[in-house]
Amino acid sequence: MSFDNKKLRVLVLTHGEAETLLGNLLKLDNVEVAGVFVETEVNRRVYGLRDKLRRSILYEGYVATALKGLRALAGRGGSGRSATDQIRQNQLSLGRFAEDLGVSVNFLSNYHTEEAMGLMRAAEADLGVVWGTNILKECVFRIPRLGSINIHQGLAPYYRGGPPVFWELYNSEREIGVTVHFVESKVDTGEIIAQETLPLIYDYSYGLNYEAFIANYRSRMMDHCVRLMVNAVRLIADGVARPRPQNTNLGTRYRLPVKHEKDELRRRLRMRRNGEWGVGNREWGVGS
Repeated sequence: MSFDNKKLRVLVLTHGEAETLLGNLLKLDNVEVAGVFVETEVNRRVYGLRDKLRRSILYEGYVATALKGLRALAGRGGSGRSATDQIRQNQLSLGRFAEDLGVSVNFLSNYHTEEAMGLMRAAEADLGVVWGTNILKECVFRIPRLGSINIHQGLAPYYRGGPPVFWELYNSEREIGVTVHFVESKVDTGEIIAQETLPLIYDYSYGLNYEAFIANYRSRMMDHCVRLMVNAVRLIADGVARPRPQNTNLGTRYRLPVKHEKDELRRRLRMRRNGEWGVGNREWGVGS
């Protein structure tokens, strides 16, 4: 459908840090941002002490869990609070940015409350643009007339879920994908609108501190993500988008790596650095 005589009305759904995206969407002649909806409740699930302990051991190991407990007892366990404070500051910054541009901003504790969904329906949007949120239910992502689209840092359908970059490094991939797709109930399975790949070469100046490398790499991906999302919105607004279905049998939905998988990535990086990653190892490709 073409929007030559009518602007495509979009909703931006985000947890924050969407200023660059919003500024570029507003430059599109045939697109109108009907509102920005910021979900302030970043972590929906609340775990009890026993579950927190179990998850910490599973994902971080016994030693890191014990050190975390000692820091908490010593009154130095405030990193979680500071991270939450930073998220709140980012959200307020986005709110000020949007208001300065004359865009309506709504701060919602949870997108799935009746009040929140009512506000989104009232915007009468054509398209939802999802930019870093919790998993959305159909009652939310179907509110815009055409549904919603999402940016995914992964080459769908081969890499769905996350976290981005970790599993590509784990599998010795030479590149990582960026995908814009329609949102469906199953994670990262909707029709693909736009997609590209970027080279992925591990920088051994980080040593085996892959977390720092991934953080830096993802920050450098953001300009590509913005450009691809804005282009996807432009294609839809111009009526020339050609969404293509995914064959999810071809790929995997990845999840958070547990402790032994993190240790294995370090082992693989060490072997590649030392030139020991050869016979008997899958060097490049999906599914190591």
